[in-house]
Amino acid sequence: MNERKGSTLNFVELWEQWKEHGDVEAKKQLIEKHLPIVDYVSGRLAVGLPKNVSKDDLSSNGVMGLIDAVEKFDYKRGLQFETYASWRVRGAILDGLRQGDWVPRSVREKSKKLEEGYQQLEQQYLRSVTDSEMSDYLNISEREFQNLLQEVAVMTLCSLEDPIREEESETRLTLLVDEKAKNPDYKVREFYLKDSLTKGIEKLTEKERTVVSLLYYEDLSLSEIAEVMSLSPSRISQLHSKAILRLRGSLEKHRDLLMQED
Repeated sequence: MNERKGSTLNFVELWEQWKEHGDVEAKKQLIEKHLPIVDYVSGRLAVGLPKNVSKDDLSSNGVMGLIDAVEKFDYKRGLQFETYASWRVRGAILDGLRQGDWVPRSVREKSKKLEEGYQQLEQQYLRSVTDSEMSDYLNISEREFQNLLQEVAVMTLCSLEDPIREEESETRLTLLVDEKAKNPDYKVREFYLKDSLTKGIEKLTEKERTVVSLLYYEDLSLSEIAEVMSLSPSRISQLHSKAILRLRGSLEKHRDLLMQED
């Protein structure tokens, strides 16, 4: 059994043994085989977190997410487990961070104020606003504005399992689940989500779009993006923060419009 543990054929057999026969040993092997996913995801998330956040805590929460993924994954659908598990691991780590109150309330309030500022000014000017305009809106200097972006950078880490709105249970993940039969309400919400994201990305500056593309589509880390763009890691972090704050504002605005049409 151990000699065939790493083979593709044995991997399928492990899923069959676990899902069809409840073989706990097979489940254990599936978890052990995919532990590198936890190391990879926790390592990437750790880059943008404060130093007081323990990487061991990230890994522990990540393992819980991996276990949950192994328990819920349907291998018969032909989907790639690594992708599914990565989202589950990332969601579990972020859930653990939120429950641990890793971000001071003051930082959350500052992040919300920035998000509202971008949403209000871009709705007013119908374009991407400059750092100077945001500084004026917040009544602070541009240097203080840059420091503020750096301070709230940890808040721009978001999970597909985060609620779309704080008071609701519906998450971004529920809009992306691959279901064979999609009801009309699902299709409408999916359309508005994609449309809102598209419009939001179009309003980003070229550098912000590049950071988003390299981080979420090319899967580069912030430090790797800094090398590619010949900018400092702190500058990349600021660009990422601004991009996410703008996108969140765009999603909120279009969701409010959708709710008004109901």
